[in-house]
Amino acid sequence: MKLKIQNVTLVLVAAAVLAVFAFSVRLEASPDSVVVLKTLGMTCDSCTEKITKVLRAQQGVASAEVDVAAGRVTVWYDSKMAASERLAQVVTGIGYGSSTLVATSAEAYRAATGRAGPAMADASASGCGCCRGKQ
Repeated sequence: MKLKIQNVTLVLVAAAVLAVFAFSVRLEASPDSVVVLKTLGMTCDSCTEKITKVLRAQQGVASAEVDVAAGRVTVWYDSKMAASERLAQVVTGIGYGSSTLVATSAEAYRAATGRAGPAMADASASGCGCCRGKQ
């Protein structure tokens, strides 16, 4: 009888641990859509870091690529988990003017650009001070 109670207790503990892990795991985004955002106010690598960080924290975002010189941000995302308009709002919310320039499927983007997806490079904080007020 004591062994049966121990087994039941062990099974319950294992189930509880699995339940905790199930709720804490962030689902990986399966990018089926791409949005190119026209973004104003970007001037340096620190801007790139801030924008990339806030976008990658959004559920459904697989990757983001910031082109400061062109004033564009390209985001690959899962359309079941995120929306292009919301991604533009998130960037605007940290102090950059941002709006949707192009929103398309990942396949259409690949066909038009020949790019399989942006390479994620971690920008380092430059500390130049030009965008310290934008958080």
